[in-house]
Amino acid sequence: MATDYYAVLGVPRDASQDQIKKAFRRLARELHPDVNPDPKTQERFKEINAAYEVLSDPQKKQVYDLGGDPMSGAGGGGAGGFGGGFGNFSDIMDAFFGTASQRGPRSRTRRGQDAMIRLDVELSEAAFGTTKDIQVDTAVVCTTCSGEGAAPGTSAQTCDMCRGRGEVSQVTRSFLGQVMTSRPCPQCQGFGTVVPTPCPECAGDGRIRSRRTLTVKIPAGVDNGTRIQLAGEGEVGPGGGPAGDLYVEIHEVPHPVFQRRGDDMHCTVTIPMTAASLGTKVPLETLDGLEEVDIRPGTQSGQSIPLHQRGVTHLRGGGRGDLIVHVEVTTPTKLDPEQEELLRRLSKLRGEERPVGEFKPGQQGLFSRLKDAFNGR
Repeated sequence: MATDYYAVLGVPRDASQDQIKKAFRRLARELHPDVNPDPKTQERFKEINAAYEVLSDPQKKQVYDLGGDPMSGAGGGGAGGFGGGFGNFSDIMDAFFGTASQRGPRSRTRRGQDAMIRLDVELSEAAFGTTKDIQVDTAVVCTTCSGEGAAPGTSAQTCDMCRGRGEVSQVTRSFLGQVMTSRPCPQCQGFGTVVPTPCPECAGDGRIRSRRTLTVKIPAGVDNGTRIQLAGEGEVGPGGGPAGDLYVEIHEVPHPVFQRRGDDMHCTVTIPMTAASLGTKVPLETLDGLEEVDIRPGTQSGQSIPLHQRGVTHLRGGGRGDLIVHVEVTTPTKLDPEQEELLRRLSKLRGEERPVGEFKPGQQGLFSRLKDAFNGR
């Protein structure tokens, strides 16, 4: 009476390959000789191995379901000896370590790699946003073979070494007994098919390199290092597979007047001492156009004047940063006699006309500072 392999594994006759594999793994963990050395258990282990060897192979399973002998003919070996010839050694390893077995040919079509280019933008473009055309040199689908890799009028053929399985098997003996191991087919590299006449344009890769123009929208508020993702605009994969993504990395060109710190901008205006003392208005060309900076009387060197909402647009959320104007007051180093006399009269009116040594700490005023400037101190 023939052995009921389905009953041995405890699965129904309409069980899927996944159900068969799971049942085998569960029983292998329980009955493996390294786990349970009982002789009766070893016999049971041989039975489940023989059952799995038949039911996991579509051809043998078909013969068995039709009532034939699946172990006869080439490649048959029965379940004799310890281990009886495992259907695939990786299935035994899966039973203990839970690793997935990748059986069957691998696809020639794979997703392409992501690509990245660097794009220079001006400060005004980063502040308000813009659109730019960029040149991209990436792999695209070969137009000659449409990604198939075969020359026009030809096609891929089933590998005669592995018969389309993408892997070849080898029976060896180990401490577990007779073991069948599999490895990628050396003739087709695991694809299961070979291309006898590769496409002359792409040499069988299914893709070629090409330069194309893309329009990129630069959002307002981008900064150095900001990356803009363009989905599906990267490298086309081998075999004409789906393209990866293209990342555009922003590089902001330094501005001759403004320095950016986050979303705020900074600049420096230089005014003479008299303008700082009396007050004035200084014209300043901002990103929004010409504006006047109000210098109040008595402004000191190093003082900052904020111009609100004149900076860079916030990348996330509304509003803008500020423009911070730093004031630098210059002191004259050379005076003609008339200018010097006027300053002496001013110093006298302010009560500062006295020998430098007579000033108390903290009282050294305008005249003494000017005298230091005249003497180069």
